[in-house]
Amino acid sequence: MTTRNNTPLSPDTQPNTLNEAAIIRKLSLVSVIGNAVLSGFKLFAGVSGHSSAMISDAVHSFSDVLTTLIAWVGVKISKKASDSAHPYGHERLECIASLLLGAVLLLTGLGIGKAGLETILSRSYETLAIPSAIALIAAIVSIVGKEAMYWYTRYYAKLIHSSAFLADAWHHRSDAFSSIGSLIGIAGSMLGYPVLDSVASVVICLFILKVSYDILKDAVVKLLDTSCGEDYEKQLSTYIAAQDGVVCVDLLRSRMFGNKVYIDLEIQVDGDKSLREAHAVAEQIHHNVEQTFPDVKHIMIHVNPATCAG
Repeated sequence: MTTRNNTPLSPDTQPNTLNEAAIIRKLSLVSVIGNAVLSGFKLFAGVSGHSSAMISDAVHSFSDVLTTLIAWVGVKISKKASDSAHPYGHERLECIASLLLGAVLLLTGLGIGKAGLETILSRSYETLAIPSAIALIAAIVSIVGKEAMYWYTRYYAKLIHSSAFLADAWHHRSDAFSSIGSLIGIAGSMLGYPVLDSVASVVICLFILKVSYDILKDAVVKLLDTSCGEDYEKQLSTYIAAQDGVVCVDLLRSRMFGNKVYIDLEIQVDGDKSLREAHAVAEQIHHNVEQTFPDVKHIMIHVNPATCAG
């Protein structure tokens, strides 16, 4: 699952220019309207079709409206320019939004699992009403709709490197999983096996909890200045070592800062170069790295006189 990959994309896979504000507005609008329509339809189908599973599914879809709003606020704030109080920017606020999304998923999953287990342990299946066909249709519509919203949101979230909207995409998929459980439960009830509704709820709970764990883990990792990984640092080091004026790379450290990367670099240049010439080498590397690796927000470069062979 790509949402849990903390290594930034290589430079040839990242867009250089994007209208991020337009994408954020579009993602938020599609998600809010889509979830509102779906939750309304599923609530109607659940009530009129006598399906408690579909009513619960409708509540789950309505929670997506809330999580999308959280993601939208988090992303909007994270895109604010640096200021005197936040000289390194606001990217980590998107991680906070992801933490909130993960917490909502966690609570939703636990709620679904708790309700399913209580029904299984009570053995009161005979008191449950038999759902009608409209509840079954609503489950199918929900599965198709939520899976489509997952792929749509995932595509644009990866384009703008947004962990919050990527988390929101997985919330869409968790809702699709929930609707699969509803479909199995409703079909089972209509065929005379009402216990399947509760069993499916517990299984779906496990799927949702796994997604919640991954989202929370990803957000925490990005809050803790975690390294971007050996492969990414090796790729970057090789690129820098090939730049004009660089004798070799002494030190390269990377750290995740929300959805951006900060680099600390030490390089060796010819010790006979003037301060102005050595500074020009560092400035050129600074420019080239930030242009070629768009996920790098800033690279701090220290220049050492050469002691290794060029």
